[in-house]
Amino acid sequence: MDGRLWLMRLLRTTMSAVVLAAGLAVATSAPAQAAGSLNTAAQAGGSLDTAALEASLAGLPDAEASAALVQVRGSAGSWSGAAGHASVRSERPPAADSRFRIGSMTKVFTATVVLQLAAEGKLSLDGTVQQYVPGFLPASYAPITVRNLLTFTSGLNHVSVPHKTPAWFFEHRYDHWAPGSQIDLTQDLAFTPGESQRYGNVDYIMAGLVVEKVTGHTWADEVNRRIIRPLHLNGTSTPGDDIRIPGPHAHGYEVTADGRRDVTLANTTLQWSAASIISTAGDLDRLMVALFSGRLLPRPQLDEMFTVPAGITMFGTDTPAGYSAGLQRLDLGGTVIWGKSGDRPGYNNGMGATRDLSRRIVYSVNTLKMGGDQPVRAQRIIMAALSSGNR
Repeated sequence: MDGRLWLMRLLRTTMSAVVLAAGLAVATSAPAQAAGSLNTAAQAGGSLDTAALEASLAGLPDAEASAALVQVRGSAGSWSGAAGHASVRSERPPAADSRFRIGSMTKVFTATVVLQLAAEGKLSLDGTVQQYVPGFLPASYAPITVRNLLTFTSGLNHVSVPHKTPAWFFEHRYDHWAPGSQIDLTQDLAFTPGESQRYGNVDYIMAGLVVEKVTGHTWADEVNRRIIRPLHLNGTSTPGDDIRIPGPHAHGYEVTADGRRDVTLANTTLQWSAASIISTAGDLDRLMVALFSGRLLPRPQLDEMFTVPAGITMFGTDTPAGYSAGLQRLDLGGTVIWGKSGDRPGYNNGMGATRDLSRRIVYSVNTLKMGGDQPVRAQRIIMAALSSGNR
């Protein structure tokens, strides 16, 4: 599960105290002998509900996930925890600096690079794909602006492959995809650019191609030069064709009819500039702080990340658009959270913060079934991270 669905689930579950109480009761009632050890660290200075946070990780591993880690920061203090088994060979929980495949949270990096290029005058958000990558799109396509790409309003179609089904994954997990080969140019646009919003990877694959054409460098080089190295994100990498996760990491698994299979090793060039980056909770928190505080973007470009297109709906629905340039917006009864979710087989993740950075969360759950709904475990973590309580 990725994108809009986690926002709807988060809104529904966070606003329901009954669901929260029931979820925490389930978490704390898991049999002790089935759970891995729990590692936590806290420096609380406000209203963090540390009991709820600990309960959100209790009972791991379980039938849904093998491990999880979470980090909460802000004016209320800080808390981090990890539970479960980092691998089938170890009963230790993931390390605090564990790397994980962040999936679509990669889009935040790509959007930031594109917006930096706009700030530098190297491209215009109102400029078109046809202008910056001439000859790539069919001549019959309507003009697609760079802003359309960043806000998922282009109408472009992705090559249809069931990449989150076990059979396809295990057959194709090491395949290489050339940048741009993920875009289906045999179909007409799904809708007129700018008239609807449809979440997917295709817009950010196209944005990666724009970055490469405008700069003359690879997308990975630009992400490293502009974001990873300046912010000292030492646990963050753009893997390309490298199938490994470098450094400490929890393994991802898939439960199949033949038992539990390791899905950690994979080539993520299919996802490329949309969903391929590897990172850590600490690095992603550092990214949010730098981004939201204006260290990476001037105010006009930063405002694009906090502006959802008005007057349009998600494609084929009457649900209002919910994505800005690289982020998602969630209004929890007056408290607005901006963030992004992401998943890859074996990894379901999210990061989010209030606009003033007073509450920030990063989490990663090692799921045992790819391509499904957001795991209940992740919902519990999110609710606990955004709640307040007496210690």
